This record gives sequence, structure tokens and C-alpha cells, in this order.
Amino acid sequence: MDPLAPLLDLADVAPALTAARDSVDAAMRHRALRRNGGQVAAEASLRAAVASAALEGNVHDLEDVRAGTVTDPTLQGALRVAEGLGGLVDLWPRAPRQVLAKLHVLAARGVVPAEELGRLTGGAERIDALAGLVAGNEETPPLLLAAIVHAELITLRPFAGPAGLVARAAARLTLIGRGLDPRGLVVVEAGHLAREPEYVGSAGAYATGTPDGVRSWLRHYAAAVTAGAEEITTIGDGVLAAA
Repeated sequence: MDPLAPLLDLADVAPALTAARDSVDAAMRHRALRRNGGQVAAEASLRAAVASAALEGNVHDLEDVRAGTVTDPTLQGALRVAEGLGGLVDLWPRAPRQVLAKLHVLAARGVVPAEELGRLTGGAERIDALAGLVAGNEETPPLLLAAIVHAELITLRPFAGPAGLVARAAARLTLIGRGLDPRGLVVVEAGHLAREPEYVGSAGAYATGTPDGVRSWLRHYAAAVTAGAEEITTIGDGVLAAA
């Protein structure tokens, strides 16, 4: 049985997640993906990294990043994470703790001392529980599982430095690995950034552990995924216009 199934009974959660999935499915039919899918995927990955760094407080212009002129270590960490995700998809459901450590090494190199890379600073028991939830879980709907992975990691911040990069990357891995977004096109991070006050507030509400707090986070996550799907359309339109 799905251990997270009761969360779908919270008011408005199931419809919100269903609507978000429908938005993703619709965006995946964009005609740019037929012949220019690689370009769309590369741009989506770049935008996700820039948005994730911004959510850590390191805001940079997309065009400056594209030009390679930004040396900020948090932004560089976000770019390394984005580049490394493909090699971690298969390992994520088999060895979640190992992947989290690897993500932190990618994200925090140059930000925290070398001896702290990949090492938990706390919350080991809850991380073990999260790893148990991720490992081999084929029952929980991908969006719901990704939302909980993200919320748990953003609540615990179990690594030094830019732990938010790790949380958002782990959620992205979940969406990719569970087949909702197999090519990593949905720029959920941009959705969080566009609704940043809600992102921060709903994450804080989730941390209270109350049903209303969890509901607030899940509704936000659905809205962020919907916005991230809309970003595919924006990118696809741009690729076609430039062709």
C-alpha cells in the first residue's frame, strides 16, 4: 500500500496534483520536442539551475549565466547538479542516501569545507525514513512523492551550505525517475521562484507537521509544477522561433 495515500484525502490536494500532471502532459506535446528536444532540455536545465541558485539567495541574470561570466560558487554548484542528474536517476531509487551525499558534493564544492561535503549535519533518523520511502517505491504518485522528498529535505536541511539545491535536485530526480518528466524538462524551480513567498511560507507550514501545513505545501508544489510545465512551452516557442 502507498504510505502517502492519506495525504491525497487532504482538501483540494488530489485535484491540484491531477491538474498539475495534466499540465505536464500537455506541455510534453509541444512540437519543438519532436526535432529540437535536446535544445529544450538544455535550456530547461539551465533555467532550473539559475532558479535554484536564486532560491538560495544567489540571484543572477540568465543571460550572464549563459555567457559563462558568473563565477558565484553557489550558482556553479547548481550548474554541476543540473549536469550530474542524468547519471543519478537509476541510482536514486536504489541508494537514496548515497545520491543525496553525491548531490551535496556537487552543490556545495567551494562553498563549505571539503571535509563537510556529503556529510550529514543532523536529522539522520528522518533521512533514513525518507530513504526508506524513496527506495523501490512504485506506489506513491510521482508528484506526491517528489513533493514530500522536497519538503522533508528543505525542512531538515541536513547538509551544510546550499542544502536547498539538494532538496530541489532530489525532487527533480524523483519526477524524472518515476516517469512523470523522463527528460527533465519541467522547470519546477522556476515555479518555486515565481511564487517565492508562497514557497517559503508553505515550506514553513509543512515543517509544523499539521494537516493544514502539509496541505499548504502540496498545493504550492502542484502550482509550481504547473508553472514549470508552462516554462516548457515558453522554451519550445523560443526554440521554434529561432529555427
